[in-house]
Amino acid sequence: MRLDHFTALLLAGLAGSWLLTALVRHLAIRASLLDHPNERSSHAVPTPRGGGLAIVASFLLLIAALQWIEPLPTPMLASVVGSAVLVAWVGWLDDRHTLAARWRFLAHVIAAAWSVWLMHGIPAVPAFGHHFDLGWLGTGLAVAYLVWMTNLFNFMDGIDGIASIEAVIVAAGGAVCWWLATGTLLWALPLLLAAAVGGFLVLNYPPAKIFMGDVGSGFIGMVLGVLSLWTAQEATQVYWAWFILIGCFMVDATTTLLRRVRRGERFYEAHRSHAYQYASRRHGSHKAVSLAVGAINLLWLLPLALAVATRRLDGLAGTLIAYAPLVWLAYRYKAGDRAGQAA
Repeated sequence: MRLDHFTALLLAGLAGSWLLTALVRHLAIRASLLDHPNERSSHAVPTPRGGGLAIVASFLLLIAALQWIEPLPTPMLASVVGSAVLVAWVGWLDDRHTLAARWRFLAHVIAAAWSVWLMHGIPAVPAFGHHFDLGWLGTGLAVAYLVWMTNLFNFMDGIDGIASIEAVIVAAGGAVCWWLATGTLLWALPLLLAAAVGGFLVLNYPPAKIFMGDVGSGFIGMVLGVLSLWTAQEATQVYWAWFILIGCFMVDATTTLLRRVRRGERFYEAHRSHAYQYASRRHGSHKAVSLAVGAINLLWLLPLALAVATRRLDGLAGTLIAYAPLVWLAYRYKAGDRAGQAA
């Protein structure tokens, strides 16, 4: 595929996503589809939600255009589109009518299982110079990973711009790692996602004029998760690179979840005890925290991910190095410690 054609496609995706987001915002205001502040919110004024529809539509249109220019492998296309569209549809229903958690979870499991089935499981996992074939356990872990990724962006989409900034940098960084490791065209897919989210970010940047809602957060999480597993089909070390890139969200959300479960709290209920939420209250700024997360991604996580992708650093070792200061930050900002945050 010619570089100028792909560049034009990315620019069209950015512009199209921005225009679609503006349209969705207009329609959401007319339909009173607003996110009203409450005791669990981090925003102070009613804000339109459902902007993730623009991300979904833009990404699907970009994939269709790429497929016309340079056909993609059918199993991969079916895996990414099928699972992500199901998650987006359920997310949209939840944005509109609030679905029970068990139905959302069931849909996420079905979407994850569909993707893993199409990729025939996962290859042996590299760690410290060895490859470990996990068999059926690996298949189960892959499904669990995709379900967690789907909910990860939902949990972490709690202040202006943070999920959009994370998605753009992770997707673009994953594309670079994929290209360096394989050189195949498939690295274009995460870049298309970055373009679709980038257009939305224009209106989601603090102070946000629209929120993505579950339709967008779940969609992004599933697409990134599926793409990371497909990357491993070509170059197993790049799976660790993706895992490193998503470190800010993975550490905060996982630490918060484990501490809430340990305290007997209902982990699936909305709350604002994540480290990033506490940081935004403590420092009085959504923008500062969201940009700080972006800076950590670019200056700390991306270099480590690139080292892993190019086999200059072992994947598991790189992940442990990347996550160590993030775990410290999670505890420093009292992730999941509601009592400590209130003190």
